[in-house]
Amino acid sequence: MSDFEGRVAVVTGAGGGLGRCHAIALAARGAKVVVNDLGGSVDGSGAGDMADAVVAEIVAAGGVAIANKASVADREGARSMITDAVEAFGGIDILVNNAGILRDKSFKNMTLDEFDLVLQVHLTGTAYVTHAAWPIMYEKNYGRIIFTSSGSGIYGNFGQSNYGAAKMGMLGLMNVLSLEGASHNIKVNCLAPGAATRMTATVPGRPKVDIDNPPPERSPALVSPGVLFMCSEDAPTGKVIQGSGGRFSVSAVFSNDGADLGVDASYEKFLENSDKILDMSKAQEGSAMRRRRQT
Repeated sequence: MSDFEGRVAVVTGAGGGLGRCHAIALAARGAKVVVNDLGGSVDGSGAGDMADAVVAEIVAAGGVAIANKASVADREGARSMITDAVEAFGGIDILVNNAGILRDKSFKNMTLDEFDLVLQVHLTGTAYVTHAAWPIMYEKNYGRIIFTSSGSGIYGNFGQSNYGAAKMGMLGLMNVLSLEGASHNIKVNCLAPGAATRMTATVPGRPKVDIDNPPPERSPALVSPGVLFMCSEDAPTGKVIQGSGGRFSVSAVFSNDGADLGVDASYEKFLENSDKILDMSKAQEGSAMRRRRQT
């Protein structure tokens, strides 16, 4: 049997692009899927029936799915996605947080409303939906949760301070929830994808591609294998998996041992030891402070 046979999955922002591919891939392997999408434009305005089209596609292929058209940025809307899963299919096993919008501008030209809105959808919206699913997963001792991060947050990208801040925030939320969920078999991971989608088509400086017929190496479907792995029975937890064009890799935080300046630490002593403090040649994955506490 498939790892996903009979599992109940909610995929947000699944009306197109990456989310659609994730939802179709899960349904094709036996999962019952709640396809969420507000159906609005890339900037978050408007609404539509994109979720219905994906549900029809899944059902036509022999799968099981229902549509939800709520906004992740609305607390009641976020809760409705999980409620729909429970009422239609009896529970929730898998949550793929994928919904997002863009309001790209340089920080100098960005309004605070534009900054807040992107964080509200990406980071706070992810927290809203996850918070609604968490007690159910905790009680049943099973859950697989994915946050969709981005290289724009992990490494930075000009003109995306709001988006980058939200996407890096995903890593912080993952780090904490992977610890809090460990005793109840809840695995929490981040995806950092690269593909041709409606959103990437609006990013300044990106090559223009036909998102309805993207080059094979830019296909969103080539990211979904990583999502399936993070949703599987043997999924890791606390990992950031990057996926683009069929190539997958892991991104991680490293730290060095630095220098102990003692209780009489001063700016002058810092300068004297700055080369050692900044030297990452022997850095290791994880927190140096935590490593010291464990020895």
